[in-house]
Amino acid sequence: MDKEEIKLLLQGVRDNKIDIEKALEELEDLPFKDLGFAKIDNHREIRVGYPEVIYCAGKTVKQVSDIVKFMLTKNNNILGTRATEEMYKSVKQICADAEYNKLGRTITIRKKDEKVTDSYIAIVAAGTSDLPVVEEAYETAKILGNKVEKVIDVGVAGIHRLFSKLDVIKGAKVVIVVAGMEGALASVVGGLVDKPVIAVPTSVGYGANFGGISALLSMLNSCASGVSVVNIDNGFGAAYNASMINKL
Repeated sequence: MDKEEIKLLLQGVRDNKIDIEKALEELEDLPFKDLGFAKIDNHREIRVGYPEVIYCAGKTVKQVSDIVKFMLTKNNNILGTRATEEMYKSVKQICADAEYNKLGRTITIRKKDEKVTDSYIAIVAAGTSDLPVVEEAYETAKILGNKVEKVIDVGVAGIHRLFSKLDVIKGAKVVIVVAGMEGALASVVGGLVDKPVIAVPTSVGYGANFGGISALLSMLNSCASGVSVVNIDNGFGAAYNASMINKL
């Protein structure tokens, strides 16, 4: 439930279109619903503009299904990240509208139409191996109501590939750059565009990549202004921040 829905509910009570008992039923789970193993933050969309997202890793299949089952009663769009195919199959039995991005490991359920932005987020990936993080970012940005353009496999090993897509990148309101190895692409893009760049280091690379730490440190030490950095493989966090910027 967001601020606009609460406003309409209160107006309905004022205008005698909705009785008080019905309104109380709508509000009884605020600010959260205690499921025993989880407390669902029904107040989050009112506070920050977006509903709670399910981080599925570490949860059981039943826990994920039970969380989704309750969230469906609120008629919100639902996003689950780091979900397994087994989790998706269980959720699909509850909601036929559930969709699974196998590469990005996301479950999405669209229960209401979000107004899609006219401006767009560009997601730029250094290599094909970075696609799981790209897809997580893509699904997150889309379900939050953003237009998204993907530019794939344009890393510094063949930098000419980047320049062929520079018009798409420059046209975005905010750019997400996903890169592993040494993570140099974020600095390159940051030096070419006049838009905020959100860098996502990935765990792609050989031994001295240290599971993404080398890319993380490179991005943190970028000499290009306007580059901010999220955690390793955190496509969700990058897309969430990008969405907030895109909707300013």
